[in-house]
Parts: sequence; C-alpha cells; structure tokens
Amino acid sequence: MLIAVCSLKGSPGVTTLASALGARWPGGQSPIVVEADPAGGDLMARFRLSDTPGLVSLAAAARRRGGTDPNLVTQHTQVLNGGLRVIIGPVGAEQARAALSVLAPGPASLLRRAADQPGITIIADCGRVDPDSPALAIIRAADTMLLVARPHDDELAHVALKLQAAQQWSRRPCLVLVGDGYSTAEVSQILRIPVMARVPSDIRGAAALCGQVLNRRSPDKCVLSRAAATIALNIHANSQQPAAIGTRAPQLRLAHPDALPPNVFVHPRSSTAGNGVAAP
Repeated sequence: MLIAVCSLKGSPGVTTLASALGARWPGGQSPIVVEADPAGGDLMARFRLSDTPGLVSLAAAARRRGGTDPNLVTQHTQVLNGGLRVIIGPVGAEQARAALSVLAPGPASLLRRAADQPGITIIADCGRVDPDSPALAIIRAADTMLLVARPHDDELAHVALKLQAAQQWSRRPCLVLVGDGYSTAEVSQILRIPVMARVPSDIRGAAALCGQVLNRRSPDKCVLSRAAATIALNIHANSQQPAAIGTRAPQLRLAHPDALPPNVFVHPRSSTAGNGVAAP
C-alpha cells in the first residue's frame, strides 16, 4: 500500500504526521516512511542520522539498475530508535529536487512496485505540493492521499482554490485537519471534503517525534500518537475494501467553484465575503 501525505500551504506538520502514522501502523507490519519533500527533508537533523543511505542513494541505485527493482527501497532505509524504517531526504532543496528528478517518473513506479509487495506499506512525505512538484507523480500513484491543513483562513483559502486540481491527483483524497480553528463540521460543510480526522495540537507528542526517542511501546502517552493510530486504522480498514470494478473512489469537490474568491475562506455563518472572517 502506498500513502501520500502532503499539504497545499505552509508547514502544517506533514513530516510529523507521516512519522506518527508509520509508528502506529496496525496489522503487525513495519511500514517505511519516505521523505520525498522537494523542499528538503527534516528527519536527518531531527534524529541526527547519517546522510546515507537515503533518497539520494536510492536515486543513484535506481539510475544504475533501471529503477525497476522494488527491493531497492528496503535496501536504502535507516531505522529509528523505536524501530520505524525511514528513507531520509537530503536537507537541501536543490539536492532533494535533483534526487526526485533523477528518479522521475521512477519514484512513483519504484515506490508503487515496492508498495505492491506483500506486507509492505510505504508512507511518502511529499511536503507542500503544487502542479510543478516532482513529488506529484508519487501522489498520483498512491492508494490514498492525506491532504494536511490547519483550519485557518489563509490555509483553507488555498485548499479551496486548489481543490479542483487536487481532486485529479488521487483516487482516494482525504483531508486531515491539524490544531484549533474552524470546526470539522464547518470545513466539511463549506468545502464538501471528506474529512478523515482532526489531529490535535500536541507539543510534547510532536517533540517526541521530532528528535527524541520514538517509543512505539508507549502509544497512550501521546495524544498525537493516538490520533495517528485512529487514522492508520481507518486507512488500513478501507484498504481491505476495494471499490467495485468500474467505479472510482469519491473525489474532492467544491459545491460552487466560484463561490470562494481568492484569499477568502467564507465562514458558514457569514452571508457575505470580505477580506476574511474572524475565527469562531
């Protein structure tokens, strides 16, 4: 199974969520988190890892071998203290984009081949995505896209404006809200998006996933970890129920494409659109 985690605006915690999903993945599997963010990776610095193996060495190996051997993915992982396997991205954006460009369209097909192997789940951290992102091929090949956003005016305005494009990226797009702001019901009502979950702001839990020991044996001590476990269970359960032949999974869509002008997220209780609305 291949899962793509991404955002359309800012840094709402894509890498932290991807790591939490990997740490709490059910079914006795050991997933692999792949840092495929064109802006550069964070895991190397957070966990004080070596720069190799990782995305760059995977790109080099794929170029030498034609990019078709799915075993290459597992060969270029590192293991965090809690047992989570990761393929780290380079810190620099230029090097990250170069690695993805060398693999393209290989990263999608290579990760897809690896994810199709029995017992393998790959969670790709694709960072902030736009139509020119080299990580977009990975999202298109994924079984599920988790679109991460904070429920604030600025981020939701970008989500609203880009939904029509985003709905073409994935067969199973789902929105994950992070932190306080508009309620889940309000976001669903206005944007007409299937909201899979809301992840609470958990500073201590995020800190544990951003440089400290990743302890998979004490999941209940972390609110973020419990929320990630719920999301992982939902994805895993849905993956066991494929859509019928000839049908497609529900797509993200706007009820009225022209209803949301640029840089405005209309509150459900607001009758007119201005330059923004106050948080509830």
